[in-house]
Amino acid sequence: MATENENYNKPTRRLPVWLKRPLPHGREYVKIENLLKDLHLHTVCRSANCPNLGECWSAGTATFMILGKTCSRQCKFCAVEKGTPSPIELDEPLRVAQAAQAMNLRHVVITSVTRDDLPDEGAGHFAQTIIELRKILPTSAIEVLTPDFHCRRDCLDTVARAEPRIFNHNLETVESLTPQIRPQADYHRSLAVLKYVRTNFPAIYVKSGLMVGLGETDDQLRQSLRDLADAGCQIVTVGQYLAPSVNHCPTQRYLSPEWFDQLTLWTRENLPFLAFAASPFVRSSYLAHELLNQIIFS
Repeated sequence: MATENENYNKPTRRLPVWLKRPLPHGREYVKIENLLKDLHLHTVCRSANCPNLGECWSAGTATFMILGKTCSRQCKFCAVEKGTPSPIELDEPLRVAQAAQAMNLRHVVITSVTRDDLPDEGAGHFAQTIIELRKILPTSAIEVLTPDFHCRRDCLDTVARAEPRIFNHNLETVESLTPQIRPQADYHRSLAVLKYVRTNFPAIYVKSGLMVGLGETDDQLRQSLRDLADAGCQIVTVGQYLAPSVNHCPTQRYLSPEWFDQLTLWTRENLPFLAFAASPFVRSSYLAHELLNQIIFS
């Protein structure tokens, strides 16, 4: 892996061959698309322009995005629509559960836009979605990928007391880039969220994710991984950042599959995570069930 003094590539929009993906297609893809449309549900797959959408939907899975499609924050890396959010839909948790049942999901991942405009920042809606899912799919693992809730204990308690199997909150990037990439977030606040859940709800697995290619150095990335370990994080993902448009932070460098293999080797030798995944196409919810299986069957 590189050092602080390495000269990184200048920003570029040309994708290397290992980042090319086939267009979405197939019967199962169409089935998922129609199901989500019929139930008026949003997914982070579509809203965030995830490169894995075709693969995941064709395999019959998706990551649900609750609390609407408009985010109250202005993160510079994210393709999700930004602006003034709409009122929450009280029946949305039930519709998510119905979709998960129709898809026969054994591992359900729920994320959301950030809702700083709500009194509880959407924590109660997360909890109700978990409750509705458990009614219909009592044996399925439920994973939540939440905003930071400003590290409010009442919000974190609300979600965690609903007992998801995995609580995920993404650190996203290294400390020095956080003010630029996530101007309304805070690096240490995100770490505090993870530490709070790990300390107070030890039965829940704590997970986080990082993007690379935003301008961080390898030394900075390694420090962020150490910070996650110190916060008690047990599951970590690292994937390539791909700028959604020219209006977002540009991609500063593309990391090769071999680079990700080296990072995986270093992490497994030096840090105590129970599960770790790093590759160009890894995202927080990508093949999430496999990470849980790393723990269960290890």
